Amino acid sequence: MKVAKLVLLFTVFATLTAHTARADEVADWNRNLFEAARLNNPPTSPLLITRNAALVQAAVFDAINGIERRYTPIHVAPAAEPGSSRRAAVVQAAYAVLVRLYPSQAATLLAKRDASIAALTDDDDDPGKSIERGIAWGQTVADAIWAWRLTDGITPAPAPFLGGANLGQWRPTPPGFLSGAGVQFSYMTPWVLESPSQFRPGGPPALNSQRYAADFNEVKLKGDISGLNRTEDESLYSRFWNFSTSPAYWNQIALTLAERQHLTLSAKSRLLALVGLSVADAAIGCWEAKYTYNFWRPVTAISLADTDGNPDTVAAPFTSYLITPNHPDYPSGHSCVSAAAAAVLASTFGENTSFSVSSDAPEMAGVVRSYGSFSEILEEIKNARVYAGIHFRSACEDGTQLGARVAGYVQSHALRRVNGNSDQ
Repeated sequence: MKVAKLVLLFTVFATLTAHTARADEVADWNRNLFEAARLNNPPTSPLLITRNAALVQAAVFDAINGIERRYTPIHVAPAAEPGSSRRAAVVQAAYAVLVRLYPSQAATLLAKRDASIAALTDDDDDPGKSIERGIAWGQTVADAIWAWRLTDGITPAPAPFLGGANLGQWRPTPPGFLSGAGVQFSYMTPWVLESPSQFRPGGPPALNSQRYAADFNEVKLKGDISGLNRTEDESLYSRFWNFSTSPAYWNQIALTLAERQHLTLSAKSRLLALVGLSVADAAIGCWEAKYTYNFWRPVTAISLADTDGNPDTVAAPFTSYLITPNHPDYPSGHSCVSAAAAAVLASTFGENTSFSVSSDAPEMAGVVRSYGSFSEILEEIKNARVYAGIHFRSACEDGTQLGARVAGYVQSHALRRVNGNSDQ
């Protein structure tokens, strides 16, 4: 008898859970975005994913906002037909952008889109018509966002950039000796900023300065492939922050905190859009500075230290712990975009918020990093780039400042409330 009652109670609970639990299309399609980026062949680069994520989240935000009309739009003015399903609009907007970004995954994305649409249940008197209208509006928004950003400078690809051979200048680095990556991001049209150079930092330290010598000797000591001067944890988190992309980590953190605070669909879409726009513009500002200053990487600087005019630097054989990315050192891209995302999340949830993050990279399966504040995670990220042997400390410090300034500008100039509307 007791067993029967327990079974009955379990069945009732399961039934209630099934009926009350509701899919979260904003979160689901954000995760679909990063899965598609990871599964692409080759996987989407850390730089390109800043643009791709902004494209998807801009479409999702303008799709919801075009129905709710709570905020100033990113690009598409609110014009949804009355009664349009917000959730259907989210699904279609995200899908319509992703299938253009990743056409080789079209069948998989369509299956996910159809499953999301099939699971929709709106509180409308005529849910079929509501969903139909939402799909149409989501497609309209995605088409407009896509057409808008086609002219942002992403194409055509520029001529190969090989840097220079002068003292302090970047040049291709081992092992691949590849030309400079992402040059077009240095002049790409920003999403919110007035120009790519709006928050350009002051530049790397002079080669004959004490600051440069301190940066040089730190990365020479801690960043060598031998690992003799790194702790096991320092090596671990250097790899952790290198094996996936910054946007993948930060969107995961954003969703974790949004779900912890039970943010509404509207608030969640706005949060992810602010993160996406801030990260994308931080990347543009960062790359503008990289190709303005064209500063050499540690792997080059350490081997040529006898020519830099600084008595406190000494040349030595040096192989960086992790492979040096193929673009100039200053400022650090990871620090720029991470600081931008952290600034948005800190202003939303509070600086001293605790959270954990894992990696979607198979190499880091099972590794979870935990933090008690956003300052703590940014310090670890800065250390990770220095201890990996791929950045000078000044590049990380100044990149962090650039990212925070970009995020502050984006938050004060974009997605503003209209008519006293709340985000709840």
